[in-house]
Amino acid sequence: MDDRYYMQKTISLAKKMSEDSLNQDIPVAAILVDESGEIIAESINTREKDQSILAHAEINALETGAKIKKSWNLSSCSLYVSLEPCAMCAGAILQSHIKRVVFAAYEPKTGALGSRYNLITKDLEVRGGFMEEEASELMKDFFQKLRN
Repeated sequence: MDDRYYMQKTISLAKKMSEDSLNQDIPVAAILVDESGEIIAESINTREKDQSILAHAEINALETGAKIKKSWNLSSCSLYVSLEPCAMCAGAILQSHIKRVVFAAYEPKTGALGSRYNLITKDLEVRGGFMEEEASELMKDFFQKLRN
Protein backbone atom coordinates (compact mmCIF):
# COMPACT_ATOMS: atom_id res chain seq x y z
CA MET A 1 0.00 0.00 0.00
CA ASP A 2 1.16 3.49 -0.78
CA ASP A 3 0.51 5.22 2.54
CA ARG A 4 1.50 8.64 1.21
CA TYR A 5 -1.00 8.45 -1.67
CA TYR A 6 -3.93 7.43 0.55
CA MET A 7 -3.08 9.86 3.34
CA GLN A 8 -2.78 12.75 0.86
CA LYS A 9 -6.28 11.87 -0.37
CA THR A 10 -7.52 11.70 3.23
CA ILE A 11 -6.05 15.07 4.19
CA SER A 12 -7.30 16.58 0.94
CA LEU A 13 -10.82 15.41 1.77
CA ALA A 14 -10.56 16.95 5.25
CA LYS A 15 -9.20 20.18 3.75
CA LYS A 16 -12.05 20.39 1.26
CA MET A 17 -14.45 19.91 4.16
CA SER A 18 -12.84 22.75 6.14
CA GLU A 19 -13.12 25.13 3.18
CA ASP A 20 -16.92 24.86 3.22
CA SER A 21 -17.91 27.96 5.17
CA LEU A 22 -21.27 26.43 6.12
CA ASN A 23 -19.68 23.33 7.62
CA GLN A 24 -19.32 23.46 11.41
CA ASP A 25 -17.93 19.93 11.76
CA ILE A 26 -14.34 19.37 12.82
CA PRO A 27 -12.47 18.54 9.58
CA VAL A 28 -11.69 14.87 10.03
CA ALA A 29 -11.70 12.49 7.07
CA ALA A 30 -11.30 8.74 6.68
CA ILE A 31 -10.67 6.51 3.68
CA LEU A 32 -11.17 2.75 3.63
CA VAL A 33 -9.00 0.79 1.20
CA ASP A 34 -9.48 -2.86 0.27
CA GLU A 35 -6.79 -5.50 -0.30
CA SER A 36 -6.45 -4.61 -3.99
CA GLY A 37 -5.76 -0.95 -3.16
CA GLU A 38 -9.19 0.27 -4.24
CA ILE A 39 -10.77 3.02 -2.18
CA ILE A 40 -14.15 1.61 -1.19
CA ALA A 41 -15.26 4.39 1.17
CA GLU A 42 -14.45 8.05 1.69
CA SER A 43 -16.05 9.81 4.60
CA ILE A 44 -15.96 12.91 6.73
CA ASN A 45 -17.05 13.82 10.23
CA THR A 46 -20.76 14.76 10.11
CA ARG A 47 -21.51 14.91 13.82
CA GLU A 48 -22.76 18.52 13.79
CA LYS A 49 -24.52 18.20 10.44
CA ASP A 50 -26.34 14.99 11.42
CA GLN A 51 -26.57 15.84 15.15
CA SER A 52 -25.33 12.32 15.80
CA ILE A 53 -22.89 11.21 18.45
CA LEU A 54 -21.83 8.36 16.16
CA ALA A 55 -21.16 10.36 12.98
CA HIS A 56 -17.36 10.39 13.18
CA ALA A 57 -15.47 10.01 9.91
CA GLU A 58 -14.21 6.54 10.86
CA ILE A 59 -17.66 5.22 11.77
CA ASN A 60 -19.13 6.67 8.57
CA ALA A 61 -16.37 5.02 6.49
CA LEU A 62 -16.76 1.66 8.24
CA GLU A 63 -20.54 1.71 7.74
CA THR A 64 -20.20 2.53 4.05
CA GLY A 65 -17.47 -0.08 3.60
CA ALA A 66 -19.57 -2.77 5.29
CA LYS A 67 -22.47 -2.02 2.95
CA ILE A 68 -20.23 -2.16 -0.11
CA LYS A 69 -18.50 -5.35 1.03
CA LYS A 70 -21.85 -6.76 2.22
CA SER A 71 -20.11 -7.77 5.42
CA TRP A 72 -19.24 -6.16 8.74
CA ASN A 73 -15.93 -8.08 8.61
CA LEU A 74 -13.48 -5.66 7.00
CA SER A 75 -10.34 -7.68 7.79
CA SER A 76 -9.06 -7.24 4.23
CA CYS A 77 -9.14 -3.44 4.52
CA SER A 78 -6.92 -0.64 5.78
CA LEU A 79 -8.22 2.62 7.23
CA TYR A 80 -6.58 6.02 6.72
CA VAL A 81 -7.67 8.83 9.05
CA SER A 82 -6.57 12.44 9.33
CA LEU A 83 -6.85 12.37 13.16
CA GLU A 84 -6.16 9.63 15.69
CA PRO A 85 -9.36 7.68 16.36
CA CYS A 86 -11.18 8.12 19.69
CA ALA A 87 -12.15 5.17 21.90
CA MET A 88 -15.54 4.76 20.20
CA CYS A 89 -13.96 4.64 16.75
CA ALA A 90 -11.09 2.42 17.91
CA GLY A 91 -13.68 0.01 19.31
CA ALA A 92 -15.53 -0.04 15.99
CA ILE A 93 -12.22 -0.60 14.17
CA LEU A 94 -11.47 -3.58 16.40
CA GLN A 95 -15.01 -4.94 15.95
CA SER A 96 -14.68 -4.70 12.15
CA HIS A 97 -11.43 -6.72 12.28
CA ILE A 98 -9.49 -4.14 10.27
CA LYS A 99 -5.83 -5.12 10.39
CA ARG A 100 -4.21 -1.75 9.68
CA VAL A 101 -4.86 1.88 10.59
CA VAL A 102 -2.76 4.82 9.44
CA PHE A 103 -3.51 8.20 11.00
CA ALA A 104 -1.95 11.63 10.63
CA ALA A 105 -2.35 13.85 13.69
CA TYR A 106 -2.21 12.56 17.24
CA GLU A 107 -5.15 13.54 19.49
CA PRO A 108 -3.81 13.87 23.06
CA LYS A 109 -7.25 14.59 24.58
CA THR A 110 -9.25 11.64 23.18
CA GLY A 111 -6.92 9.56 20.99
CA ALA A 112 -7.24 5.84 21.64
CA LEU A 113 -4.49 4.36 19.48
CA GLY A 114 -1.58 5.37 21.65
CA SER A 115 -2.09 8.96 22.83
CA ARG A 116 -4.62 9.26 25.66
CA TYR A 117 -5.63 5.59 25.60
CA ASN A 118 -4.09 2.55 23.99
CA LEU A 119 -6.59 0.14 22.47
CA ILE A 120 -4.03 -1.32 20.08
CA THR A 121 -4.09 -5.10 20.07
CA LYS A 122 -1.63 -7.59 18.61
CA ASP A 123 -3.97 -7.98 15.62
CA LEU A 124 -4.02 -4.27 14.75
CA GLU A 125 -1.10 -2.62 12.99
CA VAL A 126 -1.04 1.14 13.64
CA ARG A 127 1.05 3.80 11.97
CA GLY A 128 0.50 7.08 13.78
CA GLY A 129 1.80 10.55 13.09
CA PHE A 130 2.12 9.93 9.35
CA MET A 131 2.01 13.33 7.58
CA GLU A 132 1.10 14.78 10.96
CA GLU A 133 2.20 18.34 10.23
CA GLU A 134 -0.28 18.82 7.36
CA ALA A 135 -3.21 17.42 9.34
CA SER A 136 -2.31 19.34 12.51
CA GLU A 137 -2.13 22.60 10.57
CA LEU A 138 -5.60 21.96 9.16
CA MET A 139 -6.99 21.42 12.67
CA LYS A 140 -5.28 24.56 14.02
CA ASP A 141 -6.71 26.64 11.15
CA PHE A 142 -10.22 25.28 11.75
CA PHE A 143 -10.21 26.10 15.46
CA GLN A 144 -8.67 29.52 14.81
CA LYS A 145 -11.51 30.35 12.38
CA LEU A 146 -14.05 29.05 14.89
CA ARG A 147 -12.68 31.36 17.60
CA ASN A 148 -12.75 34.41 15.29
